[in-house]
Amino acid sequence: MKFTHHEDQPSAANNLREKMKMILILAIPAVIENFFQTTLGFVDTYFVSKIGLVEVSAVGIANALLAIYFAVFMALGVAANVFISNFLGANQQEKAHHIAQQAIIMAVFIGILFGVITLFFAEPLLRLMGIAPNVLEAGSVYFRIVAIPSVFMSLMFVLSSILRGSGDTKSPMIVSIVINVVHALLDYAFIFGFSFIPALGFVGAAWATVIARILGTVGLYFYIKRSKTISFKKKYWKIDWKHQWELVTMGSPAAGERLVMRAGQVVYFGFIVALGTNTFAAHQIAGNIEIFSYMIGYGFSTAATILVGQQVGATKFDEAKHYAKLCTFLSVIFMTILGVFLFFFGGWTGTFFTTDTKVLEEIKVALQVSGVFQPFLAFVLVLTGAFQGANNTKFPMYLTAIGMWVIRTLFVYLLGIRLGWGLLGVWIAIGLDIFVKAIVLWIKFTKGQWIISKTDSKKDPESKCHPQTSKENMSCCPNNY
Repeated sequence: MKFTHHEDQPSAANNLREKMKMILILAIPAVIENFFQTTLGFVDTYFVSKIGLVEVSAVGIANALLAIYFAVFMALGVAANVFISNFLGANQQEKAHHIAQQAIIMAVFIGILFGVITLFFAEPLLRLMGIAPNVLEAGSVYFRIVAIPSVFMSLMFVLSSILRGSGDTKSPMIVSIVINVVHALLDYAFIFGFSFIPALGFVGAAWATVIARILGTVGLYFYIKRSKTISFKKKYWKIDWKHQWELVTMGSPAAGERLVMRAGQVVYFGFIVALGTNTFAAHQIAGNIEIFSYMIGYGFSTAATILVGQQVGATKFDEAKHYAKLCTFLSVIFMTILGVFLFFFGGWTGTFFTTDTKVLEEIKVALQVSGVFQPFLAFVLVLTGAFQGANNTKFPMYLTAIGMWVIRTLFVYLLGIRLGWGLLGVWIAIGLDIFVKAIVLWIKFTKGQWIISKTDSKKDPESKCHPQTSKENMSCCPNNY
């Protein structure tokens, strides 16, 4: 019985509890995984900050470009996650197996391609940021080490998404915990030296990251091989161009969304660099602290993508909407609590990275602004995941493009540079972008204009396959291609 039926209140209450339990079962491991993934960047920044602020900026600039690579890898992961959850929700397990293996093939190809691009164009790409020569030299060394073996980054994103799409968020969590513990130990040993290991400085941080990603790839592959839901079959390793195109079609808008965001980020990073190396270092440190708040949003976003995807695959659109709402409101509660912490104690966390009083003050101001916008960030992250689970990857892309270029980048320049508000203006601009996106996503969601059936057509905008369509009319929405 659906939760929307009120004639049997105890059953409705039990249904709600079961749904919340299911969300937490999926979200909590994803939150823990995100936490340990986040510590990978946090540990790098913490240890590198002990060397100097130039090195912090170099790693930050390299990671800003690396985020563009992540955008493509994550988009492929989103496509794999959505297709697998849709197929499993429709009880089409063989199709889930097939698309999973095709996603791995594409991940290998894309990873190698980005590695080659890094090998030949690392410095020209970094010069686009307009950074100082000393930062460029250090950044190019770090960037080459971590990005030439991009195939391991690509595989980690896709293998994790395959497991999540099958409803397994625990295995990626376990792998994340293990590799981040290993990463932290290697970071310390390689950066500062230990026993027979020489001190490599910030270069050591790069090598520690690469080794951790290799171990992560092996671990995730091991868990997939053991999975009862997703298993590899020899016949599915042959390239299937139809499935490859479907992955591209589904993943391209998600990639576009992230690429638009990263491209805009490169531009406004250039504005921040113009404010000075120390200000950019403060921005980078604040970002590494604030990103811990994202782990909650992304955890519930993961749950939303899986559950919405399964319900859409089973053509249970009302259930999909209810799961999306619950995921959103749970995330808002947790992220609001974290926002309060950032507002009152965020500045204190900056003392772990630097003793420079000016930099510490800028970190404090940035995190106070971030704390205010945390509830709206919860809406953006979780509803984006819900839209993707509902096969709607285009709308978040359009919204991100408008938000990044019309609001964020423009207001970073106006508030941060023209009005001279510095880092305060930068973070207010980021907050305004988040606020507008949250409002627009919620309006679109509440109006029921967020689910796209696989049978939807541009020629038939009034398709009966609408989220509000009754069960009796769902026969028009087949679960196959």
